Amino acid sequence: MSTPSDPAHTQPDPAPTSTAPTPTAPTDQAHAPATGAHAPATPAPSLIADERRRLINLAYRLLGSLAEAEDAVQETYARWYAMPRHRQEAVEVPAAWLTTVAGRICLDVLGSARVRREAYVGAWIPEPLPDRTEWFSGRSGGGGAESADPADQVTLDESVDMAFLVVLESMTPAERVAFILHDVFRYPFAEIAEIVDRTPAACRQLASSGRRRVRAARTPMVPAAGQTGLVRRFKEAWEARDIGALVGLLDPDATMTADGGGLVGAVLRPVRGSDRIAQYLIHIADKAPGLTLLERTVNGRPGLVAQHTGVPVTVAAFSLTADRVTHIWAVRNPEKLRSWTAPLES
Repeated sequence: MSTPSDPAHTQPDPAPTSTAPTPTAPTDQAHAPATGAHAPATPAPSLIADERRRLINLAYRLLGSLAEAEDAVQETYARWYAMPRHRQEAVEVPAAWLTTVAGRICLDVLGSARVRREAYVGAWIPEPLPDRTEWFSGRSGGGGAESADPADQVTLDESVDMAFLVVLESMTPAERVAFILHDVFRYPFAEIAEIVDRTPAACRQLASSGRRRVRAARTPMVPAAGQTGLVRRFKEAWEARDIGALVGLLDPDATMTADGGGLVGAVLRPVRGSDRIAQYLIHIADKAPGLTLLERTVNGRPGLVAQHTGVPVTVAAFSLTADRVTHIWAVRNPEKLRSWTAPLES
């Protein structure tokens, strides 16, 4: 797994419009709810609405689910607009208020999600995201006004890499919030403390613990061209049903994890070992004639999309070494593929 080479890889830009790493890097007064005697007038609705992209970026990294991130951001806005005007006017930095509230909502969601995921059928994999410029290029109306689809709002960088998101799932809720806010979004621990209801020193320890988890899972970075070429060779071997070629492209200790959510057929436990994975993939290909494989960017990395009768049914993300596939995450749960089917419904 590759990780951000610099925790401050995000740049100050509340509304990123490219795939460069650009979640907001806070300033000294940008994050905590603040009130005062000299507070400004009620913020313009456009200024509040403009924070949506940044909040979606934050919530997706905290929750690993675009649907849950959208719900958290909607709830954040609902709380803002439910406040009387005089209370809105008393907030010195509305962006900070929104971030703090969204962070607390995500913390609560993470706590309940741990319980829900214990009852989840099979493995739970973070929701995969398409590259909006690549996958949505054929959408009607694309290219002019900014899309309202939350998938379009997420900046694809190292902090949404599937391997990175999977490591985040191993963290406690408070650990994840502290780590993401500090190491990815560069929030000071004093302000994180207000969100997770801990001391700044405790937040520092939480982020440090999260950092150790990430470092333990780190793998050498593979150049983009190498990633693309390896995924392409894997696709070609799968299409040709060449089990020998598949085994040769898989690390001997590779793992494949599938997520059907109990809604579609999927192996419930991880498949381990190159031979078993290759045999399983050939079995899937034989059972689904007419399956079309497309090379597409998944969470900022080369991946594959399997379509049946033109409809995406599986999105696969990969963890790679220089010449082998070490892990495959195959998401089949249709509720997690809505961002991939949206272009077909436009």
